[in-house]
Order: sequence, then C-alpha cells, then structure tokens
Amino acid sequence: MAESNAVNNQDVVGLYNRINDFIYEMFKSVSSQTSEVNEFDQARLATYLNAIDTFHDWVMNQPHLDLPETSPRLYPLRAPDELPIVENENINDITRMMTVARDELTNSQSARVAAGLNKFDSGRLTAMIEKLRRFLTDYIQIATPLDVPESSPAMPSSGHGRQGI
Repeated sequence: MAESNAVNNQDVVGLYNRINDFIYEMFKSVSSQTSEVNEFDQARLATYLNAIDTFHDWVMNQPHLDLPETSPRLYPLRAPDELPIVENENINDITRMMTVARDELTNSQSARVAAGLNKFDSGRLTAMIEKLRRFLTDYIQIATPLDVPESSPAMPSSGHGRQGI
C-alpha cells in the first residue's frame, strides 16, 4: 500500500496525528525495552485507544458538511517516524496494528472527501481499535510477562524520547 503524504479530509488528519503520536509513545515506552508491558504502559495504551474512540465518535456525530468552496483542499500529513523493531514483541504488535489503522485511514475513500468518514472506513477503524483493545485485555494482561532470559535482550534500546524545542 502506498504511503499517503496528504489527504483532503480534515478529520482524517486529526485521527492520523493522534494515532501517529500514540505509535511513537508506545515505541518510546519503558516497556519497549523488556518482555513485559508494565501496568503504566497498559494504562497509557487503554487511554490512547479511548482517545481515538472518542475523537472518532465526535467525527461521526458531526453534521455532514457541504463545502463546495474549500473542497478539495489538500492537508499535508506529518511524515511518520521511522521505527525499528524493539525488544518487546507486544509493543511491536501494538505499533504494527496502530500503523495499519492509520494507513487504512489515509488511503481510504474518506480521505478524499472534506470531512467525516463513510460507514465502511469508520467500521474498519472501529474494528482495528477493538482488535488492539482485545490484544491488551485478552493477551497482554493474561499471558505476560514472560521470562525469556536466553532471547532477551536482542534489540538495541529505542533511546530517549524527543527533546524540547
């Protein structure tokens, strides 16, 4: 799938930016360096998923807009961060699923309209966020942490987060 660098939809930009930030947050989390997703990063992930759902609900509850004077308008997308594989396979799974959700939106039919999401693109986003939520509750919270002394550490650290301005 080709990576989009701009879309026509102001709401897709809002979702893209939020999901992109959450991908980076998970990549830089303390848990990315170990085989465990600690309780703080689990709480952060749940908060991120809730934030995506809340913004998505807000988008879907807005009136359908007729914007003939400003559409089509091209909104540039921030380049996604290059994220190498980290030590924690669960974090790699989370960032991969979030990346798919983000890229499905930016390459969707909805990305070509001025605002809102069609029911199919909305359904795909809902399904991806639910998949992530179930990964947290049905796998991470049940099957982890794992004791993997022979295979860990195998990857370099993701390093410090972004520095100030």
